[in-house]
Amino acid sequence: MRSSARVVAVGVGAAAALGGCAVAAPDAGTAASAQATHVLDVYAAASLSDVMGTLAAGFEVETPGVDVRVTYGGSSDLAAQILEGAPAAVFASADEAQMAAVADEVAGEPVIFATNSLTVAVPAGNPAGVTGLESLADDAVVTVVCAPQVPCGAATATLAELQGVDIAAVSEETSVTGVLGKVAAGQADAGVVYVTEVARAAGVEAVPIDGAEAVVNRYPIAALAGAEDPALADGFVAYVAGADGQAALADAGFGAP
Repeated sequence: MRSSARVVAVGVGAAAALGGCAVAAPDAGTAASAQATHVLDVYAAASLSDVMGTLAAGFEVETPGVDVRVTYGGSSDLAAQILEGAPAAVFASADEAQMAAVADEVAGEPVIFATNSLTVAVPAGNPAGVTGLESLADDAVVTVVCAPQVPCGAATATLAELQGVDIAAVSEETSVTGVLGKVAAGQADAGVVYVTEVARAAGVEAVPIDGAEAVVNRYPIAALAGAEDPALADGFVAYVAGADGQAALADAGFGAP
């Protein structure tokens, strides 16, 4: 079944040129969206890009008349937008620090719903011969990481400090998908990402980091005080934390809370 959930990418516009082509009749997903009586705006960390679509679709099936609209981005960017009054009903962050940053906007207690850890992503075939985190201290290895204010960047910095590695990064990205994109495109020899990112990407492979389990990101989700329908927002949080939501997250490679 195709979900009617709509996806909004932060800071990215898209245009479709019809150029005289016939317009197809609406499919079932479009019809369902048109019939929706309630829109639920969910702001979700970029690392949840694939699985949140699955969660949104499942919630829509269980809650007829609801259209889940998901906005993805770096957790710090999303938190800043929420503080500026963005119309989010639910926030799913990649770490607890960014949830704490919007504490005054949260209704009730955030719920930890998943965990994630780090690995090194390299282009298929590992042309630079990366063997682990220590390889990223070599200036000859073109490395990209997440910016330190982003959850994946904060985790990378913590892990590098624990292991005594000074990563020679050539750029810092605003989301983990930005890091993965540069590696997949061959613009970088390596990038530090979550293990779930490599699992869902083409053209890259993972080089495990020894001791990565020392730094684990805990993902919180919470309904926000500005939600137009608080009960609906609470219901989505409960769905993500419930059996169906946890099964979808496990299938996507996320660890248990």
